[in-house]
Amino acid sequence: MKKLIFTSLFSIFSIFNLSAQKSDAAISKLYQNYLNIKTALATDNSDEASKAANLFIKAASMVDYKVLSEGNLDVLRKNASKIADSRSIETQRESFNILSQNMIAMTKNFKLSDKSVFVQYCPMAEASWLSAEKEIKNPYYGKSMLTCGSVKSEIK
Repeated sequence: MKKLIFTSLFSIFSIFNLSAQKSDAAISKLYQNYLNIKTALATDNSDEASKAANLFIKAASMVDYKVLSEGNLDVLRKNASKIADSRSIETQRESFNILSQNMIAMTKNFKLSDKSVFVQYCPMAEASWLSAEKEIKNPYYGKSMLTCGSVKSEIK
């Protein structure tokens, strides 16, 4: 999985030209759909992950290019499309890792929620994700290792 991450990650999120922690309803909707993907993967439900990824893609099309560049939105849609198009939970989880890295990068520039956002990490998968709660619900291993991981940071 690690090899795929490094070859597929396109880090255009490092070139945002927007002010830090800008809040936008469409960005918050992306985050909510991202959380739905995470929840589906944590419960080992590939069909729900696919549906949630399709909703994420639709939400991405509602984001104004003045808020988030077309290139950045294309990267997010590409990440989510791999989840939406696959029925393999393993493939979905690999793609979720890349999507998570890009969503975590967005937290430097956007306020995703009025509540705290937690960056969590699974040492077994060597991967991070965002969560709305402190409690670990691991999307990379699901029910087999649901509580594996730790909170790395809290974004208020």
